[in-house]
Amino acid sequence: MRNTVELQRITIEEAEPLWQMQKTCFAALLEAYQDYETNPAAEPLSRITERLMQPFTYYYWLTADGEKVGAIRIVDKQDGSRRQISPLFILPAHRRKGFAQAAIEAAERLHGAENWALSTILQEAGNCRLYEKAGYHRTGETLPVNKNMTLVFYEKN
Repeated sequence: MRNTVELQRITIEEAEPLWQMQKTCFAALLEAYQDYETNPAAEPLSRITERLMQPFTYYYWLTADGEKVGAIRIVDKQDGSRRQISPLFILPAHRRKGFAQAAIEAAERLHGAENWALSTILQEAGNCRLYEKAGYHRTGETLPVNKNMTLVFYEKN
């Protein structure tokens, strides 16, 4: 069964609920995600608020049957540079149900199917497989964040 995900634009007034959802999602994954103030994957509320005010940065709720199942941030400068997905997260109760794949497809329908880049944590093998299945390939570049986390980078042409 293919999940249908709709993207609903997140407004500045929804920054705190987005931050709370992000904390819930990342805290359920790795102990390394516990530091919300310095962890690049778990943005502080001030950073989310700042990004919501930036042009070409879009946060969307991922909804399925009217229920919020996660969120995604897309940076689309519309200047020919690569569009970026980061982060994409799904609430723990909705993981492994195809919502992440459906979210990528919805983002590509909304912002165009080519010229994307993203990063994910190497230690999250499921995320790496998800992006590879969606047509992304590793650039070979890595960035150690700390002893528990290494970012890996992907592109899709």
